[in-house]
Amino acid sequence: MELKLKHEAYGVLLVNLGTPDAPTASAVRRYLKQFLSDRRVVDVPRAIWWPVLNGIILPIRSPKVAKAYASIWEEDSPLRSIGQQQAEQLASRLIMDQGLDCPVELAMTYGQPSIPDGIANLMNKGVKRIVVLPLYPQYSATTTGSVADAIANALRDIRHIPEIRMVPHYYDHHQYIKGLAGSVKMYWAQHGQPEKLMMSFHGIPQRYARLGDPYPDHCEATAKAVAKELNLRDDQWIQTYQSRFGREPWLQPYTDKTLEALPDKGVRSIDVICPAFASDCLETLEEIAEENRDIFMEAGGQQYRYIPALNAAPCHARLMSSLVSEQLKGW
Repeated sequence: MELKLKHEAYGVLLVNLGTPDAPTASAVRRYLKQFLSDRRVVDVPRAIWWPVLNGIILPIRSPKVAKAYASIWEEDSPLRSIGQQQAEQLASRLIMDQGLDCPVELAMTYGQPSIPDGIANLMNKGVKRIVVLPLYPQYSATTTGSVADAIANALRDIRHIPEIRMVPHYYDHHQYIKGLAGSVKMYWAQHGQPEKLMMSFHGIPQRYARLGDPYPDHCEATAKAVAKELNLRDDQWIQTYQSRFGREPWLQPYTDKTLEALPDKGVRSIDVICPAFASDCLETLEEIAEENRDIFMEAGGQQYRYIPALNAAPCHARLMSSLVSEQLKGW
């Protein structure tokens, strides 16, 4: 793609994980192959992993995952449609908050719109300084680290590369904590407060944490800060990890196993939020809101509710605007 540099300007690349192009087995297979080929996501030696991925996982999982996507798909993938809203709102907030009129492009680490296309689009608009905002509040090498890799790969074929700054995390940012707590308070004001609030974070293998990934520390800090902001007692909330994959141990306690056990401990009503997700997607709308609800109710629970992600809420746009402006200082 030909790049036309017109003048010095700022731009923002808003990045999320990714989504298939359609809720079909073939589209999901392409997406999963790209995702599960990332060495930061799966670090098994390629000689072992390729036969397993191509011969077992992709043929078996693609149709199942496609069916799950079909259950939440509307005109587009929720992750992509919400992401477009977030990009538009961020551009408006930057004008309102910072007086900064700059382009904002949505990109995905896997799938479309891609990171290389996002960078090219910004540069074609005259951008020379790009703030990369990965929508991962808690840093992990499997998410934010993969964004950094994708950025570096995209810049390899560009002769005059732009200056880049990236938001590494925002797990303890005061606006993020207040935004999460505020969404819970608003939900409870309308629907009442349950016996317990579960904060379910996406998991990673325990081995990754032992090797130095700070993700579990960030998750714990977020959960404690939200509980404090909500004035919850220790027995009123719990932190868990969801979406494990493969046979090796992942971060615990597991969300599904915890939900299965809670009714026997006298917990009959629970609300769940997923603070690691900036946008609702398959892992929240299908896994948490549907699959895990069934687990809890079949185990004897009486009330189970999922509180949506911040998505396109005004407080989320203000948070993103603040994160970008903090990166622009002294630039």
